[in-house]
Amino acid sequence: MNHSLRILVTSPKFMLGALLFMFMVGFVLIYPLVNRNDPLEMIAMAFQPPDGSLWLGSDNFGRDLFLELIYGIRTSIKVGLIAGVCATVIGLVIGLAAGYIGGWLDNLLTAVTNIFIVIPSFIILILISVSIDSRSSLVTALIIGVTSWPWTARAVRAQTTSLRSRDHVNIAKISGHSTPRIIAFEILPYIASYVVMAFVLQTASGILAEASISMLGLGPYNTISLGILMNWALVFEAPVAGAWWAFIPAALSIAIITFSLYMMNTGMDEIFNPKIRS
Repeated sequence: MNHSLRILVTSPKFMLGALLFMFMVGFVLIYPLVNRNDPLEMIAMAFQPPDGSLWLGSDNFGRDLFLELIYGIRTSIKVGLIAGVCATVIGLVIGLAAGYIGGWLDNLLTAVTNIFIVIPSFIILILISVSIDSRSSLVTALIIGVTSWPWTARAVRAQTTSLRSRDHVNIAKISGHSTPRIIAFEILPYIASYVVMAFVLQTASGILAEASISMLGLGPYNTISLGILMNWALVFEAPVAGAWWAFIPAALSIAIITFSLYMMNTGMDEIFNPKIRS
């Protein structure tokens, strides 16, 4: 593991993605401590162009767009991380149970997973979002997580199925170890690297999913996210008004965050995937 970590640190792709992501996280956490102004305070005219006092101009309500962007990035990253944890945990539990225990449980969990895969998760996400009256950023993140686990579950099941007949697992069975202990100590360590990669991808897809539903007006209430900023720009016709600063910075932020996460995943894949490494 230490050897893999040392190689990982020397991976240009992983380090580029990790440094970029950590820089954005650090900046959006520190800047609100320096600038304590309310991001929803109206301080200028609508769609005022960027200048020395307003680095990214103002939005349709005359609010500081740079400050809104900082809070929007923070919310979107938070939603992505929570959704990533939720989706990874659900997919991991279902995949491990189906792959190791097998039998009727495997058939049942595989059938449920296939149903979620066949029905587009974005459609399920929209239907659930519409049916919930009050949506906080936490609720939105949980909804995204609950609808985006199937691919992780399928991949974990495939790897677990190939591991359950290994010698060390058979020895653990003969020794009388319980199923949870075998899964935790004999199966999980061998797929830990994949679980981390799955979490990174789930986080990136969670950020994109939040942006997508927020642009449709189905995102969290009483907060600011990157998707909500783009929704405001579309609803109040910022492109028609020529106010590029109302939507391009938010779109670029989404692209940069997801790019950094995908670069991290690519770097880890090159290290931990035997086929690529060879």
